[in-house]
Amino acid sequence: MKEKDWLEAIKWDANGLVPAVAQDADTKDILMLAWVNQESLMETLKSGNAVYWSRSRKRLWRKGEESGHAQRIVEIRLDCDGDALVFLVQQIGLACHTGRRSCFFQKLISDDGRVYWKTVDPVLKNPSEIYK
Repeated sequence: MKEKDWLEAIKWDANGLVPAVAQDADTKDILMLAWVNQESLMETLKSGNAVYWSRSRKRLWRKGEESGHAQRIVEIRLDCDGDALVFLVQQIGLACHTGRRSCFFQKLISDDGRVYWKTVDPVLKNPSEIYK
């Protein structure tokens, strides 16, 4: 495979993005979902740290640049359809901007015909202490 062929194997969406799930390499906990473009993926490879594309800010987002809660890349995987990535990471600090370990802290509950989201993971650090 040539140097850039690996990028061409990825099925980028109309905006040049693909979703990337961050998963703890040791515990296998799903930490977060973000988006990458070719530039952020190439910087991720070069730096060894997760770099995403912020759709809201329309710029590269180096995970941990404000919070210090970075993600060191252990391995990157591409799914069978070529349209999603998994970043196996060593999480430094918390993954979620809400002060939780994972962004997936709400569980869908279906009880006696009632369906709702329940927060099941605690805030480990107040976001105001993270983002000053």
